[in-house]
Amino acid sequence: MRRHLLAPLIAFMMVFSFLAPVTQAAKANAVAYTPVPYEEILPILEKHVKESERVTLDVIGQSSMGHDLYSVVIAESAEDINQSKKLRELMVADPAKAKKFVAENPDVKVPILINGSIHGNEEPGVDAILKLIDRFGYENDEETMSILENNILIFNVVQNPDGRILGTRANGNGFDVNRDFVTLSQPETHATVELMKEWVPMVFLDLHGFVVRTNRTPGLIEPTTSPHNPNTEHDLYLKWALPQAEAMEAELMANKDKFETDLYKNMEGTHIPYRDAEDGWDDYPPIFAPGHGMYHGAYVSTLETPNKTQDGVEWHYQAVMGALKYAVKNKVGMLEDQIEVFRRGVEFDHPDHAPGFFPRAYVLPVDQTDPSATVKTVNHLLKYGVKIHQVEGPALIDGNKYDKGTYIINLNQAKAGLVNTLLWDGEDISDRVGAMYDISAWNLPELWGFEAIPTDSAIDVPMKEVNKAIEEGKLIGAGPYEITNSSVGAIALVNRLIQSNISVLKGENGHFYIEQGSASLSNAVKESGLALMSKPMPAKAKKLERVNVAILNDGGQHGVRTALKQLGFDVTELRDQDIEANGLAEFDVLVANGSGIVKNDAYKGTIHEFVSNGGKYIAIGANASKAAVQLELTEATVNSGGTNSNGIVDVLYGDTSITASYKEQDIGFVYNPVWYTSVENDRVAASFGEGKFFKAGFWKNPQPAQGQPVIIKGADPGVTLFGMEVGFRAHPEYLYRLLTNAIYPGEETILTTAAGTKARVERYAKEGAFKNDEDARALTTHLTAVNLYEEKRQADKVVKHMEGFDQLLEHQKNNGLISEKVYHLLKSDTNALIKKWE
Repeated sequence: MRRHLLAPLIAFMMVFSFLAPVTQAAKANAVAYTPVPYEEILPILEKHVKESERVTLDVIGQSSMGHDLYSVVIAESAEDINQSKKLRELMVADPAKAKKFVAENPDVKVPILINGSIHGNEEPGVDAILKLIDRFGYENDEETMSILENNILIFNVVQNPDGRILGTRANGNGFDVNRDFVTLSQPETHATVELMKEWVPMVFLDLHGFVVRTNRTPGLIEPTTSPHNPNTEHDLYLKWALPQAEAMEAELMANKDKFETDLYKNMEGTHIPYRDAEDGWDDYPPIFAPGHGMYHGAYVSTLETPNKTQDGVEWHYQAVMGALKYAVKNKVGMLEDQIEVFRRGVEFDHPDHAPGFFPRAYVLPVDQTDPSATVKTVNHLLKYGVKIHQVEGPALIDGNKYDKGTYIINLNQAKAGLVNTLLWDGEDISDRVGAMYDISAWNLPELWGFEAIPTDSAIDVPMKEVNKAIEEGKLIGAGPYEITNSSVGAIALVNRLIQSNISVLKGENGHFYIEQGSASLSNAVKESGLALMSKPMPAKAKKLERVNVAILNDGGQHGVRTALKQLGFDVTELRDQDIEANGLAEFDVLVANGSGIVKNDAYKGTIHEFVSNGGKYIAIGANASKAAVQLELTEATVNSGGTNSNGIVDVLYGDTSITASYKEQDIGFVYNPVWYTSVENDRVAASFGEGKFFKAGFWKNPQPAQGQPVIIKGADPGVTLFGMEVGFRAHPEYLYRLLTNAIYPGEETILTTAAGTKARVERYAKEGAFKNDEDARALTTHLTAVNLYEEKRQADKVVKHMEGFDQLLEHQKNNGLISEKVYHLLKSDTNALIKKWE
């Protein structure tokens, strides 16, 4: 057994409600089913290797928890495999020669890749694969031999062993692996992409569960509803994928006698979204395994078995058999059109696309100080098999000068569609369909923070092909050294230095500074790939201390947790009951992401004590923001655009330490977008843009959010609320630094002003928070004077008068003239203003 070791790389959507659950009647006569445990799978596969000359077994990597990932190949001979791989290499490198090869070798065998249970708790897919291996490893009947005479079968046996062991949809990192094919953040995804790149399968089948649209048509077989990703050659795909799906359906119908329960025996077909529905099950984002497979020219299909039963295993088995038989009958035509996909790319010939949709090339400049995002992207694209070059000297392109080392990605290559879908701006598809299955925008240049400049010019400069992008970091000058607040890599370096007891200071400009060099610093910088320039130390730079970060376990995909770890923070995952039992004394930061709903007064008291002692509380998204309201950490109203809304937005960033290093008008990413109302300006750090601020994705009615706050401070300066995603599925890395800015804030993070506090008093008065109007008026009169001192920047008078305001608040509280809630909110304002001006 050949063994490959893939280093682990540093994630939950439920099926839409229109896919009805299995009826109770169907469940009642379901045959008992016990999935094969993961630990029993290797002995089964090793037995096949020993007993069948057709079967080979590889370990193609390890899961996030370190469990082996198994690939099984079934072929009649090694010679068949070699000939097939020769053709697959030609298809990508020289499609014209590949067509000639097929003409000269019509008996060449084509690979079909079958993916087992990418969602760990959808077990029947793996068991169906084991049944298929058992058949094709040994049987010699006419049907079996016909399939083997035309195909090589590749099985990704257990794509998510962690989930199979844990009984979860996600892997051990808490990621839905079937949302990871743009980011490749998980080792399981990386291994699957390597299989696709190695074999370039003609057919890719992804085995899932569980869908019953109706009892007459249980299960689901793609192709999908619209919208379809415009970067694919969808005409060639659909030509074969739809009849392939109908062939799978026909096979299921022809074998109804092999099922044991009424749901299956009485079926009249299955649900094929392209044929049977309008929208809601699309192939638009390339985040799914099948969606990604289309860029390798495969005729892909997600197969959703009806339920978790032995019949569910049989359903997968029969559906796969239908696809295999169809591939035998149509091999040459399917193969020629798969080659045509690559020919269109290589020859820059896309007949179904408007002229100019595909640029001729992308130019990726390299930032001399912080090239990390560009370097990561280049290596990322290389994993897919994309061809990339580097200019060997200064180059003039479209009248612009580019330095030596600039990366060039020409789109006259086989995987042009994949390149373009990852690097283009995306589009607003909100008016084209009624529903989307998942994200609708993934612009890597904006969301990872690098430049990818499209050009329609032919680039004729000396270039060399790149196999790996490497940038070695360095110290420039004698110090002090500046680490720009510019990337995940930069923040990771900051935290590494702090954890190595190297003193790091943060300036009011948001950047970081090291006073002098050392061998430890030099080594860390070299590994980071960053260039640290000598810059004067800002006068008010403050030393950063190591922080302990806690994050509430939200039960979903752990993108924020992963983001914090990528940034280099120590992260501990907590449950609400852990906080109730043990408090938060050992932590400096608590991050709530979709969780943290108030359960009792004791929990609320613990959170308030944590914040009043200087702890930072960060709430991300709708649920966490609503919890912050329940906790009385903010008086804002939380508004939401709905769970089906997502995409890239324009954001207006304020001049605060929370938003340091972001441009005044920059980008954001939303998923179930949130905005806040009933918020005075002195709580607002960033707002959605004006005008048409929604740039790409799906959001039916974004207008109510236009210009509204999207990042705010709570009643206490240590509380920050994010209405957009700052750690989603290892996806919007450009926004991760907002987390850092909230964790390592500067003095200007205290946005509270006397004018804002006065506006709040006036609003609270209208809401009946005071016993009478005179009590509210006494406070606003006091704050009017403080506002004048603020405008004149007379710090001593601001502090003195706010101390008097504090006494007035205490008097009103002690005499029952103000509500308890508003007293605490205004008390926080008072403390913040005094701290700000002391």
